[in-house]
Amino acid sequence: MISTPKSGVLHYLKATFLSVIFLSAVSCSPGISEKAGEQEDEWQTLFNGKDLDDWIVKIYHHEVGDNYANTFRVKDGAIQVNYDDYQEFNNRFGHLFYKEPYSSYHLTWEYRFTDQFLEDAPDYTYRNSGVMFHAQDPNTILKEQDWPISVEFQLLADAGDGKPRPTGNMCSPGTDVFYEGKKDPRHCINSTSKTYEWDQWIKADLIVHEDSLVTHLINGDTVLQYTRPQIGGDVANNYDPQIKVDGKPLTRGYIALQSEGQGIEFRDIKIKKLD
Repeated sequence: MISTPKSGVLHYLKATFLSVIFLSAVSCSPGISEKAGEQEDEWQTLFNGKDLDDWIVKIYHHEVGDNYANTFRVKDGAIQVNYDDYQEFNNRFGHLFYKEPYSSYHLTWEYRFTDQFLEDAPDYTYRNSGVMFHAQDPNTILKEQDWPISVEFQLLADAGDGKPRPTGNMCSPGTDVFYEGKKDPRHCINSTSKTYEWDQWIKADLIVHEDSLVTHLINGDTVLQYTRPQIGGDVANNYDPQIKVDGKPLTRGYIALQSEGQGIEFRDIKIKKLD
């Protein structure tokens, strides 16, 4: 059994308590969509359906603010990741950041994949995207840094090979999380969701309580929970070493939509701050 510092035990007990309270509330109250409708005035719309004025682009190999080849664009009231103007992908992993950071909140959105996939993109990015959270300030991301230090709500769809492919997973570029009470060494942790077709709209919810409890929901069902997001781990490269302080709790950060060679659309992006 791994020994845990006293502060770590208290942190874990707090997260466990929050988890029990949250699950109890879900089981004996109206669905999340109903509650959201009853308290609509508490929700803030992050995407206005018209433009990207409140968002900041950062694409690998490019400076902050350079929306290379109009990668992120607005079409029919949705934010679209589109590669019409690309000659090659060249590992241009991109992220579209909302302009301000958040700490404790309930984020909700809908997404669906498109039929675009660049041939020179890595195989694992096929019908794969994500929403990053507790991410570093986009203005601190270096030109040749591939991934922001962040936690990812990973989005997947059926790859057409007959294998299960759950969505709403967790991936951790430059971060660590605790799963089932201990720090998990895996870069990605799969959720319990079913596999969805690539071209259908899916509703996703992310509930974050600072650096304690994190909950993922797909179409209203809880599919993954973990605790204690913090800086650490690998995967992110060429970052400013002053930013990556391993072991530092992630209590707040930026939210970003991902582009990695696969077309995708996002709509109805809203957030509600939590106490």
